Amino acid sequence: MSEPAQVSIAGRWADRELQLNHYGPRLPFGSTGGSGLVQRFVELEGPAAGHEFDVLDASGGYASACLGAGSPVIADALADAVRTAGYATDEIASAERARLLSRLFGGDGLFARSFSAGEYHVSGRNSGSEGIELALRLAVETRFDRRHLRPVPGHGERDLILAFEGAWHGWTAGLVPLVNRRHYRVGLPDQSGGGPHGVTVRHIPYGDIASARDFFAAHGERVLAVVAEPVQGDAGILVPPPGYLRELAGLCRGNGALLIADEVLTFAKTGRFFAMTDDEGPIPTDITVIGKSLGMGALSTSMVIARRELSVRETGAVSTSDLRPLTCAVIRAGLEHLTETKLVDRAADLGGVIADALSDLVSAFPQLYQESRGLGVMHGVELTEAAAQRVSDLRVQLIRHGVYVEFMSGAGRRSGGLRYVFPTMRVTLPLIATEDDVAELARRLVSGSREFARTVA
Repeated sequence: MSEPAQVSIAGRWADRELQLNHYGPRLPFGSTGGSGLVQRFVELEGPAAGHEFDVLDASGGYASACLGAGSPVIADALADAVRTAGYATDEIASAERARLLSRLFGGDGLFARSFSAGEYHVSGRNSGSEGIELALRLAVETRFDRRHLRPVPGHGERDLILAFEGAWHGWTAGLVPLVNRRHYRVGLPDQSGGGPHGVTVRHIPYGDIASARDFFAAHGERVLAVVAEPVQGDAGILVPPPGYLRELAGLCRGNGALLIADEVLTFAKTGRFFAMTDDEGPIPTDITVIGKSLGMGALSTSMVIARRELSVRETGAVSTSDLRPLTCAVIRAGLEHLTETKLVDRAADLGGVIADALSDLVSAFPQLYQESRGLGVMHGVELTEAAAQRVSDLRVQLIRHGVYVEFMSGAGRRSGGLRYVFPTMRVTLPLIATEDDVAELARRLVSGSREFARTVA
């Protein structure tokens, strides 16, 4: 295949020459487009350079493209909004923003069972990282008397934020302290501690309720907030045991700490809109941040849903893209479509099919994979130690066999006697996937794994 016009500089694709590389060794592939679950790839290097092939996108566009590529619903919403919705910031009331928030939080709104309009208010951000940053800011501001510019008596002493080993909440300076892994922290300025308004982040094992009880028993009066993912994503799709999240919420409430739920990854993927839900119903949170699928694969956006009493100082958190009308129109069209087609509900059943297929993969290749786990359309397949040492080679092999997957870091070393978690293949199919798609995914994973297994001692 000849290179598409105006793609190359000095014989290499321009983005390979100009885009900052924050991955390390780069994948030798380019994308020329896609539709639905299928992406069109081309080999960029070696004797096969120029060879085109299709890949099934099991990454869901970094878990954001819940409707796949080229959704006509989103295309129409975008086109209409560009022409008609305007671009008012949230300083001005917007009819499009009002329609979205009313549909989500008013009366029988889509989110009203978890978040009623009388108890919560919302803010939009550009990304999941910005959403978690705002959530932390909301928590920290509860300790501060904005009028007298001093700590609030009884609250200023709360100087601990509790996070979890293996967690990932974003890469910004304010969020790195929530990550306990040395690779992401060493050599960067320490944003925690120090000064009269400083906070310290402490980490405990995820999913171990005894550790949470012990921590609150020792430090409960100092805990300002707990930041938790309902399913740990980068740690390797770790699903907590039944009852864990509800008891964690109870510990927060009983000790006067705020519970911040990071649902950027899990939103609309577990068979429900919110993973902070169990058989008893929604698990109460003080702040919930959603993202990724919220932008329907077309926009980068997030939404912070916080109790009404939580706020920030005036003009202290203004954002360039705070639920602009165009963003609201895309979100509303996408969520209406998900509801009408019952794609979120269907994810629970499809999850069983995916789980069976990945369990079979683990059984067929024990030298490569040691465990699969997950909910809905969000699953992980943990590598063995031997396969983890060659994860980049495995990924290239799988792509050449027609399936695009990502690998998460894994939680690594954990305290409390919990075992090491190796890098984990993340399978987050778009919600439009069918059982036939899952069967094809499994066939390609088996094919690529079989080829790679021949190279593993």
